[in-house]
Amino acid sequence: MIRSFILILTSFLYATAWAGEPTSQPVAVEAEEEADDHDEDEAEPANGIDPELEAIPGANVPLDDTIRYTTDLTDQDLDKRFCGDLASLGSISVGFAESGRMIGAVKMSQDPAWTLVVPEYAWGTQETVDYLSAAARLVKAQFPDSVPLRVNHIGKKDGGYVRPHRSHQSGRDVDLGFFYKNDVGPGGLPRAREKLIDPARNWALIRAIVTQTDVQVILTDRRIQNVLYEHALAQGEDKEWLDSLFHAGTASLVQHARRHRDHFHVRFFSPRSQELGRRVQPLLAKRPDENKVSHRVRSGDTLGRIARKYGSSVRMIQRANGMRGTFLKLGHSLTVPMRGPCTQCPLPPPFIVPARRLPPELKTAVGTPEPTLTTASH
Repeated sequence: MIRSFILILTSFLYATAWAGEPTSQPVAVEAEEEADDHDEDEAEPANGIDPELEAIPGANVPLDDTIRYTTDLTDQDLDKRFCGDLASLGSISVGFAESGRMIGAVKMSQDPAWTLVVPEYAWGTQETVDYLSAAARLVKAQFPDSVPLRVNHIGKKDGGYVRPHRSHQSGRDVDLGFFYKNDVGPGGLPRAREKLIDPARNWALIRAIVTQTDVQVILTDRRIQNVLYEHALAQGEDKEWLDSLFHAGTASLVQHARRHRDHFHVRFFSPRSQELGRRVQPLLAKRPDENKVSHRVRSGDTLGRIARKYGSSVRMIQRANGMRGTFLKLGHSLTVPMRGPCTQCPLPPPFIVPARRLPPELKTAVGTPEPTLTTASH
């Protein structure tokens, strides 16, 4: 009797503490993505680095400490527009993919080339939306009778934690569903997706993303990769180029990740949005409505401890997260409003967008490509 009462009380506290946050996802596909196969092939990466995490040492991104993608804005111009005309700056990606947020996010529209599975989670940077739209339309042009590309989660309007993902916080990640043979999904056969996917359309999608966008990484299970690699090779694609995409270790654009056997997880570079995020971070305290940080709850955290860490208050955190109590759940992400500048917020380093990794025939046609600034400069 006592034990039942404790269980009921615990459930009630948890429910009231997280009032305002959806208790379930609108579609089952996302929950399925998190709980997919757990067999012997789902091992951790050999180098011990989770490819979904971005704020890690040794990330394969060239660094450059100069301003490259927002050269139209001096520090004075940026300060003035951030404080007085924020919308004119466009989308801003703050922090890392797994510990960040967005300002001025862009919502992806509906289109015959794609369908938004969860429209309220279809917010991203301008570059992400532009790149994804271009790739989807290219696939639709090649396969006009195909069903639309299924766009699952990009991110929330203000970024931050999206259940059940570890990333998708700064507007640059998107989950894309596979194209299946005869447009018939796997049904009750989740462990045989590599046998059911349509290699032609899925390869066309990957090829479009690689050649037409500034993609940082594409995550999917190695069994899916094997099917796409063999199909592309059989279609006459250059083997050396394919190996650079699939078989180059940590330098591969397409990498294996656990629980990614039923979708592609694509992360784009968003050079202007990312550089704006890095440059405005010291200015956030000038706008109380934007002076906030995303904090992932860890063992030992309390609302009081989190408030002291960021110069906030328990009441401010409760109000920002729709909380009525103080109960915290490990792994959840809190929006923490701050009273002053954040001295502990993760600040991504400046970077250079690498040249696109093109196949031989496109290299010959366009020459050696320069890093692309963005398709959406302001």
